[in-house]
Amino acid sequence: MLNKLLNIKYPIIQGAMANIANAKFAASVSNSGALGVIGTGAMDAKMVKEAIRECKLLTDKPFGVNVMLMNPHSDEIMEVIIDENVPVVTTGAGNPGKYVKKLKEKGIKVIPVVPSVALAKRMERIDVDAVIVEGTEAGGHVGELTTMALVPQVKDAVNIPVIAAGGVGDSRGFLAALSLGAIGVQLGTCLLVAKECPIHQNYKNAVINAKDIDTVVTGRSLNTPVRILKNNMSRKYIELEKELSSREELEKLTLGSLRRAVFEGDINDGSVMMGQIAGLIKEEKSLKAIFEEIVSGSKIEIEKLNKKIGEMYD
Repeated sequence: MLNKLLNIKYPIIQGAMANIANAKFAASVSNSGALGVIGTGAMDAKMVKEAIRECKLLTDKPFGVNVMLMNPHSDEIMEVIIDENVPVVTTGAGNPGKYVKKLKEKGIKVIPVVPSVALAKRMERIDVDAVIVEGTEAGGHVGELTTMALVPQVKDAVNIPVIAAGGVGDSRGFLAALSLGAIGVQLGTCLLVAKECPIHQNYKNAVINAKDIDTVVTGRSLNTPVRILKNNMSRKYIELEKELSSREELEKLTLGSLRRAVFEGDINDGSVMMGQIAGLIKEEKSLKAIFEEIVSGSKIEIEKLNKKIGEMYD
């Protein structure tokens, strides 16, 4: 299981949500028994070093750092991660191949996020430790395939461990991920309502109040699909996409929109990233309560499932 691979209590990784997954939040996640992850998408190497050192002061548990490989500072960031001997690196938006050997020589586990079987197979060939298989149900940047369809196909295609992401928000989703062949899960949306999560209360309330159909994917025309809450900004964006507006015009609309949502609580014109599982989330809880309910609750769900299966053959 993932908890044994990463030396953590629960087989859960926290998603590296941009502008949210700071050092303090990552440390809180690690202290609560999962793997906290610092998101570095908007950071340079100096900022990453400061974040890692802050996290080390706040927890003595394992934590990770996520590197978005399209970040122009990726080379320097990876050097910082190696120098600071961070236990785990997750990656996205690119191929981490040129960094893997150096990272693993330092005993750092490398776990890329992948949206397809083909990319998972490529990652196995460059000797990564596991892959996070993310379905389109997830919030933020997404692929096309669903978690239900993608996880078992990746599991059958590779011999390295598979971690499921996208559409997991409770013990039922956790158990489903394990049934599909995953050794653990990566969570994002359900952690937005954690008491320790540093987002504006308006953002948390938007997740709690969201219904099953309240998210939409923008940016497909630019090959940069992002799942967010349906609001004024998303509607304007989709209208501009239909009009075949320029990339510059679309980027201008979204400039700073995630920060407005996270820090200012602008849920009308901000980019309020959340996954489809938001409709299942109804209250604010501590990280520890979220993790314990997901893992312990799965035991109850197994008992229910075994009873159902037994009744099928009675």
